[in-house]
Amino acid sequence: MLREYLLLPLLASYGAAYTISVAKSGGNATTNLQYGVMEEEINHCAEGGLYAELIRNRAFQGSSLYPSNLDAWFTLGESKLTLQNLSAPLSSALPTSVTVEGKGKIGLTNEGFWGIDVRPQKYSGSFYVKGSYSGTFTASLESNTTGKTLASVEIKSKSVANKWVQHEFTLTPNAKASNSNNTFSLKFDSSKASGGSLDFNLISLFPPTWKNRPNGLRTDLMQAMSDLGPKFLRFPGGNNLEGETIDSRWKWNETIGPLTERPGRPTTWGYEETGGMGLVEYMEWCDDLGMEPILAVWSGLALNEDVVPEADLGVYVEDALNELEFLTGSVNTKYGALRAKYGHPKPWIINYVEVGNEDNLNNGLASYTAYRFAAFNDAISKKYPHIQVLASTIDMTLPGSAGGDYHLYDIPDNFVKSFDMWDSYNDSHPILLGEIAATEYNNGVGIDWSDFTFSLYPWWIGSVAEAVFLIGAERNADKIIGTTYAPYFMNLDAYEWSPTMISFDADPDNTARSTSWHVYDLFNHNHMTNTLPATSEDAFGPLYYVSGLDKKTNSHIWKGAVYNSTADVPVSLTFESIKQGTTADLTVLTAPDAYSMNEVGGSNIVNTKTTTIKAGKSGIFNFSLPNLSVAVLTTN
Repeated sequence: MLREYLLLPLLASYGAAYTISVAKSGGNATTNLQYGVMEEEINHCAEGGLYAELIRNRAFQGSSLYPSNLDAWFTLGESKLTLQNLSAPLSSALPTSVTVEGKGKIGLTNEGFWGIDVRPQKYSGSFYVKGSYSGTFTASLESNTTGKTLASVEIKSKSVANKWVQHEFTLTPNAKASNSNNTFSLKFDSSKASGGSLDFNLISLFPPTWKNRPNGLRTDLMQAMSDLGPKFLRFPGGNNLEGETIDSRWKWNETIGPLTERPGRPTTWGYEETGGMGLVEYMEWCDDLGMEPILAVWSGLALNEDVVPEADLGVYVEDALNELEFLTGSVNTKYGALRAKYGHPKPWIINYVEVGNEDNLNNGLASYTAYRFAAFNDAISKKYPHIQVLASTIDMTLPGSAGGDYHLYDIPDNFVKSFDMWDSYNDSHPILLGEIAATEYNNGVGIDWSDFTFSLYPWWIGSVAEAVFLIGAERNADKIIGTTYAPYFMNLDAYEWSPTMISFDADPDNTARSTSWHVYDLFNHNHMTNTLPATSEDAFGPLYYVSGLDKKTNSHIWKGAVYNSTADVPVSLTFESIKQGTTADLTVLTAPDAYSMNEVGGSNIVNTKTTTIKAGKSGIFNFSLPNLSVAVLTTN
């Protein structure tokens, strides 16, 4: 792993001002990607998170790893629920359904993803039923706290024997529930059903989605990302792409088309996913937030360390090319026509493809460097020469114009020590910083992956340390394609990894934008198109900084962070082309203490203060930054 540490004291006092002079030319042009998003199915990030479906285990999907079950479902009245694989299932992709039988008013209820948010808005639902029934169905949202019905609708049966029939409905509550401890119920009168039973499958309920897209995304989480303004999306995640086994890898062609044709798969994070948030939904996500897609394709390595032999790799390379044709091909191509069939006749544009995920791990590096990366790189580059192909590691000799992906999880002190690691990176191959996060408290050593205790949320000193590392990357923005925090989402009710950029539960009002979110937000909304050389007699530490220019606004930008100083740090800053009297906005982020966090259901602890300052004699901006602060100065 490439790592050259800058040796510095991590606790420093400071009295005299940092005197920094920024030249008007001579820097490097930066990339347009900068800060982005890495999607990962970990922590119910999609299922029960970004993907807005409210019904958990909606189609009883299962696998040999996680067999079909009745998780999240309960009986109503004198009901009995039985999972069955009927001779005539809803579809080959969804072979398992539930038989509901009993006497009187019976049915089933679902607790959602650890609760269902209910408020005055339209909820769109549907279900498939098989069996002769002459009555009506009742769909409702109910409070577990009070026992009251929050919304209810009668649905006239269209059900017939020996045929699956979809029923659609709308629920519109009149008031907001006191909490998210609510359930969805579906009832019917067994006396009007042939044999007193009916079969159900694909029971679904959606709240309003971002931009009202059918099968769409959760609005509060999308709003948190929209406000951040990410420039790119790397998908479909890391380990989620690989799969625990070769057969359980992420298969793009099983995530497109009608929901009845998506079989789902076992994730690497302990549960089955539906496939509802598939390839098209990822691309619509990019469209809706104006993000550049970085498509990851499976590279022939599973997490259990199974590797596809060289002689058998061709079919998987062809599958990647088919995926690219589906996304970018004209309607006259086989897979471009399929994309058009599913509602997107206009081709998407793919400029970046990453081959695999962390192929330097899980005994994968030898085969990756020997034949796996080359097979994908050569085929993609030949058919799509404009695409920037990225290796999933930099622990190899990158061929041709290929780039690499570098991941760093560490303690805050080591992030600061890595501030200048890219200064000495003289390779011409571009680098994506695809997964970056301070995860464990300072311990003088680093992370022990066999025995570690990660913070539940990003905490302030960790976020400041990340800022120091990001500043080091921006100083070398001609080498760095972009940077993203990872993982991005965490459902507080069911998670396997922490911390993450955004944390949430079933109640959108509780969503927490982390301390790191505020750092990325500040940096991302002050984008430099060019870096500018800066000189100072003072060494980096405890102040770290980068200077640049936004040619679109003709603004000069300075970004800085103070890490572990015993006193405020005075700064005397000049830009060669800025004259006395010029004003600038100085935004400074601080927090109550080093271990402050933004928690789910809590208030934001990050203090954001913006002041307007004026350049004095000789165009000098004078200001002072407190310990553990992150700042951006932008000239007007």
